[in-house]
Amino acid sequence: MQKDLVVILTALNLEYQAVHRKLAGAQVHRHERGTLFEVGTVQGTSCRVALGLTSKGNHSAAVIAERAVQEFSPVAVLFVGVAGALWDTARLGDVVMATHVYAYHGGTSEDDGLKSRPRVWETAHGISQLGSHLARMNDWVDGSPGQGRAPQVRFGAIAAGEIVQNSRISAEARWIREHYNDALAIEMEAAGVAQAGHLNGAPVAIIRGISDRADGTKNSTKDRNWQPRAAANAAAFATRLAVELVGEQEQIAMSQADRARTTDRLGAHVSNTAHNSTVGIMAGSVKESSVHFNADPKVTGPADLVAELDRFRERLMRHHAEGALDDDTYREARAELGVARRAAGENTPDASKRATMALKRLRGLVAEFPELVARLAPLVVAAGDVS
Repeated sequence: MQKDLVVILTALNLEYQAVHRKLAGAQVHRHERGTLFEVGTVQGTSCRVALGLTSKGNHSAAVIAERAVQEFSPVAVLFVGVAGALWDTARLGDVVMATHVYAYHGGTSEDDGLKSRPRVWETAHGISQLGSHLARMNDWVDGSPGQGRAPQVRFGAIAAGEIVQNSRISAEARWIREHYNDALAIEMEAAGVAQAGHLNGAPVAIIRGISDRADGTKNSTKDRNWQPRAAANAAAFATRLAVELVGEQEQIAMSQADRARTTDRLGAHVSNTAHNSTVGIMAGSVKESSVHFNADPKVTGPADLVAELDRFRERLMRHHAEGALDDDTYREARAELGVARRAAGENTPDASKRATMALKRLRGLVAEFPELVARLAPLVVAAGDVS
């Protein structure tokens, strides 16, 4: 798994562009079979996104989703775009995140009528929990003026079929009301993506902005005006979710590393031959009979600097976990640290400058924490010296 990368797929170019506007430094990545993705980072963060276009329909979405999972081994796959609202629960512009997906066209034709045989995929518990948390925080919306009521995030079932649904009175509309009346939205790709994720062991989230009501007004001027806004809202929520998913992976990795180091330190002993006794210690390092406590890091090259930045990230995480560092500051600090770490690992003329500037911004963010500032100071110097 690439723990810093999330795949985001869309069916329409309008949806693709809405996500693309959230990315920085996007570069084309070509799959060996010709499928093109763009890989960039969510602006102001270290979260990488592989963005792809599937075109309409569950079948094509499933193929491209599986191809993306195999190519990138992502933390998760997010399918992002617009959808029609089935009932009045979700308003135009709102975002619906699927708790589960119905492939509603499954059925069997019998003498007394058509019987429903849907397939259902539930969203992974961890992603659902994180999505609910972000919705409660309610700070993901783009603050564009003149947009009217702020969109809300709704959670519930999404129905995915093989036709464009645009009627309240058709046979298909009656079928959905009869068998899937808990679905909040309807579209044409979620079932394919959900199945691809299930078969490949990749967590999937379906995130849709409501652009119409699937009631016969789909091609109206009002619908055309709402499509870009709904797509932008879905993209804003999805990219924020991607950042949090990557951050969660970083925290898990840090916790595991902390436990491993604690185990190593507790297992270290110094043999005192003069007194024929064993003394347990916790220190930075032990060499022969001398104990060396933590001191300023010695950075002699890019690899050393990257390692020290990883250690600093662990300290940052502990401050956040203990409540000393608030969520917003922690998120911004982690983003700057990610910029510095990437630059430290590059062999380009401006890498040293970018790493230094990012660390200086980071130092300003943690200025009220003397321990962090003290640990960061030699790294700022080292970043300027490492080329």
